[in-house]
Amino acid sequence: IQWLMRSPWGIQTLCRLFHQHHRAFATLNFSDYEAINRCEKEVPEYFNFASDVLDKWSQIEKERTGPSNPALWWINGKGSEVKWSFEELGFLSRKAANVLSGPCDLQRGDRIVVILPRIPEWWLLNVACMRTGIIFIPGTTQLTAKDICYRLLTSKAKCVVTTDALVPAVDSVASKCPSLKTKLIVSESSKTKWLNFSDLLKSASDAHDCVKTRSQDPMTIYFTSGTTGAPKMAEHTYGTSLILITFLLNRYWMNLTPSDVLWNMSDTAWAKAAIGGVFSPWSQGTCVFIHALPQFDPRTILNTLCKYPVTTLCSPPTGYRMLVQRDLSSYTFKALKYCLTGGEPLNPEVMAQWKRQTGLDIYEGYGQTEIGIICANMKGMKIKPGSLGKATPPYDVQILDENGSILPPGKEGDIAIKINTKRPFTFFSCYLDDPVKTASTIRGNFYITGDRGSKDEDGYIWFMGRSDDVIISSGYRIGPFEIENALIEHPAVVESAVVSSPDPVRGEVVKAFVVLSPSGKLQDPKNLTCDLQDHVKKVTAPYKYPRKIEFVEQLPKTITGKIRRNELRKKEWGQHLRAT
Repeated sequence: IQWLMRSPWGIQTLCRLFHQHHRAFATLNFSDYEAINRCEKEVPEYFNFASDVLDKWSQIEKERTGPSNPALWWINGKGSEVKWSFEELGFLSRKAANVLSGPCDLQRGDRIVVILPRIPEWWLLNVACMRTGIIFIPGTTQLTAKDICYRLLTSKAKCVVTTDALVPAVDSVASKCPSLKTKLIVSESSKTKWLNFSDLLKSASDAHDCVKTRSQDPMTIYFTSGTTGAPKMAEHTYGTSLILITFLLNRYWMNLTPSDVLWNMSDTAWAKAAIGGVFSPWSQGTCVFIHALPQFDPRTILNTLCKYPVTTLCSPPTGYRMLVQRDLSSYTFKALKYCLTGGEPLNPEVMAQWKRQTGLDIYEGYGQTEIGIICANMKGMKIKPGSLGKATPPYDVQILDENGSILPPGKEGDIAIKINTKRPFTFFSCYLDDPVKTASTIRGNFYITGDRGSKDEDGYIWFMGRSDDVIISSGYRIGPFEIENALIEHPAVVESAVVSSPDPVRGEVVKAFVVLSPSGKLQDPKNLTCDLQDHVKKVTAPYKYPRKIEFVEQLPKTITGKIRRNELRKKEWGQHLRAT
């Protein structure tokens, strides 16, 4: 088996790990799924995570004697708590499926935009969409009315789901979205022209037959930011990396078992929320733990780890940067034994501080919305601080030059994945309605990630930065074009260029270089900075606003007039490197 020969763990380690949990896997025929991951078997013609995995765990749960962890465990820190077994998850998700196909009048293949915070209904609707074949489109609760309108128009979604907080934003744009037929609210109160999900769920029947979905049927669409233009729609099917690849990934990177309790802090709009909060843990029968924090609060998080039996923590590097600022020696974690991170590079110093204060390593993974986890530091591997780890099966990760040739160890180039004659099943289907963007990701026999890096003699991948201008701040992907468009709408701005700037907590933040209009030059710089920041927050999602603004007389440009963002970025990061 070729990938086993290249494996950083070796055949004996893998066999031991497999047999360690073989009893549960054998019941679900997980060995078949793992063989598919290793490319030893063809992708099954039909696959549906709800019926093929969740319903089987429900059956195992019924036959099991003795106590077991819940499938989902949710708290809000104010006394409210929800615990669902796999059987209860099945019962409620079948009722939710009937809500979607009944009162909401949605059919298989229809699209639904779900903009919910970390509440149980997000997980419930996720599974309900699988049961009905409705295409799930998650969105962050930080979206503005303009963002929501763009997503509804572009996706042609027939239904939107949200909470009271975003009802005004949705209502303000609904008339501009001809495909939108149904508005569904998760709330204790009713709203005019909105269906109430909670009320409908109570009266819905629990009798529902899961649709039979082909592996290549569309399942999820993620809006992902790029260098130019508005966010693109990356489509995933029932058989892509968000599902099947997790059967290997969740044990060799996430190290999950049915006795574990996983707390994944990803925003519900991220692909990582699905990988680390749905497919990976539930494929192993692991409990998904959620704390409905409105924002990252280090003290609350640490106290929660001391009070609840969370065994596995998955947080963006920003989270660990904030946690290590506290005296961790004063906290005694109840059950924590395994820590994960991803979404942006983790500073080696933060990793060292966490290890020094808690005795726990942080296992970093690197992936993309389009293709899942690409590299990771697996349990049993030597961790090289600052490295992304090694390629995860079934990927063959190489570093390429601009001509598509593989570079030797130590040389910087494009991080790429080797592909065969046909597109790997683990990849996203395409960027919907954008064949040019989809084709641009392929160079010869390689998929180009858009990131720069190098590979050392031992096969570890080292991240150098984005090859385009996308900014990754606190795990969020931010395209500069969106912020520049927002800024140009302000009367004080003539033009602007947005780049990433180093930040000790968030890794990098948005910085805008702004050329002012004559009237703008007359304003107080400090007041104008605040005014521009507030303006961007109103025009686009608040997390995208420029935390740094520098006023300049002119922007560096090419002969054709294109802004040289790379020059500005080098200036920012060059100053940072000199200082450190």
